[in-house]
Amino acid sequence: MKNLVIVESPSKSKTIEKYLGSDYKVVASMGHIRDLATTGKFGLGVDVDHNFEPTYIPMKGKKKVISDLKKLVSSSDKVYLATDPDREGEAISWHLKDTLGINKNYERVTFNEITKDVIISSFKEARDIDMDLVKSQETRRILDRIIGFRLSKLMQSKTGGKSAGRVQSVALKLIVDREREIEAFNAEEYWTITAKFKDFDAELEKYKNKKIELKNEAEADIVLNNLLPDFHIIDIDSKEKEKKGVMPFKTSTLQQTAANKLSFASSKTMRIAQKLYEGIDIGSETVGLITYMRTDSERISPQFANETFKYIKENYGEEYVGKIKAQKKNDNMQDAHEGVRVTSAYRTPESIKKYLTNDEYKLYKLIYARTLAALMSNARVLATTITLLNNDYQFKATGSVLVFSGYLIVYKEYEQNEDIVLPNLEGVKVLQSEENVKEQHFTKPPARYTESSLIKELERLGIGRPSTYATIMETIKNRGYVIIEDKKFVPTSIGIETTDKLQEGFSDIVNVKYTANMENELDEIADKKIDNIKVLREFYDKFEPLVEDAFKNMSKKEAEATGETCPNCNSPLVIRNGRYGQFVACSNYPECKYIKKEEKEIENICDCPNCSGHIVEKKSRKGKVFYGCDNYPKCNVAYWDKPNGSTCQECGSLILEKKTGKKYCSNCGKEEE
Repeated sequence: MKNLVIVESPSKSKTIEKYLGSDYKVVASMGHIRDLATTGKFGLGVDVDHNFEPTYIPMKGKKKVISDLKKLVSSSDKVYLATDPDREGEAISWHLKDTLGINKNYERVTFNEITKDVIISSFKEARDIDMDLVKSQETRRILDRIIGFRLSKLMQSKTGGKSAGRVQSVALKLIVDREREIEAFNAEEYWTITAKFKDFDAELEKYKNKKIELKNEAEADIVLNNLLPDFHIIDIDSKEKEKKGVMPFKTSTLQQTAANKLSFASSKTMRIAQKLYEGIDIGSETVGLITYMRTDSERISPQFANETFKYIKENYGEEYVGKIKAQKKNDNMQDAHEGVRVTSAYRTPESIKKYLTNDEYKLYKLIYARTLAALMSNARVLATTITLLNNDYQFKATGSVLVFSGYLIVYKEYEQNEDIVLPNLEGVKVLQSEENVKEQHFTKPPARYTESSLIKELERLGIGRPSTYATIMETIKNRGYVIIEDKKFVPTSIGIETTDKLQEGFSDIVNVKYTANMENELDEIADKKIDNIKVLREFYDKFEPLVEDAFKNMSKKEAEATGETCPNCNSPLVIRNGRYGQFVACSNYPECKYIKKEEKEIENICDCPNCSGHIVEKKSRKGKVFYGCDNYPKCNVAYWDKPNGSTCQECGSLILEKKTGKKYCSNCGKEEE
């Protein structure tokens, strides 16, 4: 066998082998093949006393993969290591080279998309493994292992929390800090005045050319009493303005937009994107539909842009052709490859819909629309402002009308742009309102984080990497540190306690500034600016004394006794904090694993529409409340929203009610008043 190509995923190995031809055999490593051992001091698999020398062992279930790969390597004239085009992929290539004993006749190949032209050209640009990238990734792994193992064991002994981590714990702290901001928030009253005319409304903004704030109803009433019948039009300003288009997706903005527009969790978005990248059989060929989905770059190659400009001109007209937008650089941007885009504008979502699952189609359609929108011209709106004066009180009405759709012709589904039409008042000097309305408002606390807003904040703060966001979201949920309410993160008692304990002993390390600075140092290792061992030594010499002190002196939260005894061993029962809140269990844990089951009175919400049973409140395995038939598993009727007992006038199905009060049919979706 002449040439062996090793990639990470078997799904793309078949596609790439077709492109390269019979002289190449393409096989998959199935991701990482080895990881740090759990031996040595503290089980770290790292010799912290001697230059942080790591000890690697095959990952579970990978011994056969390694054995098979070694045989293939030995019978090959040349080996190409074609793992993913990022630091993680670079590290996997190095692990493959080291583990498989590849000492000569090898090259490293990277590609940003799995299409024939790109694959063929990438093999012409093969290179050596970039050991600075490998060192950066290995340093990250060692840091995460030290922090994760040491702090997790500490938290398990002091709080009952399951784990802590370098980025995970900072993300959790952001959620806890936000919850405390909300709890401490004091709403402030304010009032607004609206003048309602026949075709539009105008809001009170100024009094005697100064911004006016109405803090109570009495102040609002003074304004209403001072208003005269006539509103004098003092200015009508109409200007055409450009509505700037969107940038191509990067990992974070893809995850945020998919969460907001498709209701996809970040883990789901990345799982589907991975499949679209690796290749889909579309009848005539198997091809990667999007570029590599882990990137902090928004760059688009000139070649792809020119091809897409041609498509836009052919299908929408010359006036819709835009230009490549310059991306804003930040200190943490690696810009190793392009943004997340489709591989061909000619593969429209509708043309390949039959080859995709529903979720794959939704995500591909979103990425396709964003790709075209990023290369289209700006939209244009006619913005109009009407300023009115009444007894020194200045009111303003604003409107805008889309005059050229530009990029919105393909992206309007994902970006709201409603026309607000104001009447033509040219030549009109005075108007009289139909009524003047006062309205009470209260300032609102900051919103809890959603997956989308938390990812946005982590990126803004320079914490984590595109490849880590989805994992962070899943970890804090799976550890029971947060629950999800109305798509928002709410910290649990154990999440709050874990955060507080970490701040008690490690506030200089588990914080935004330190974590962001560590990301900068990892970048500098990749750029040959600093030595990785120096970074590890400085960190460890600061961190380990804090851990030792915390094990000795950090107080352990004592569980509150209930006054009852365990029916199994007669030990006291105590209140513990768990994944879904507090529960009562035996104090003799782990020797005795008794947990008291709370007998909850079951409320029959309504009759089941499918059988003779009743709809009752239940909890899923993840602790989420839902409503299902008490005849389960014979009857599997279930709803996420609570039935209110009434039925739809259109189809007779149960009416469900959201927490917001919105009522709708469980079958046809018709909304009820």
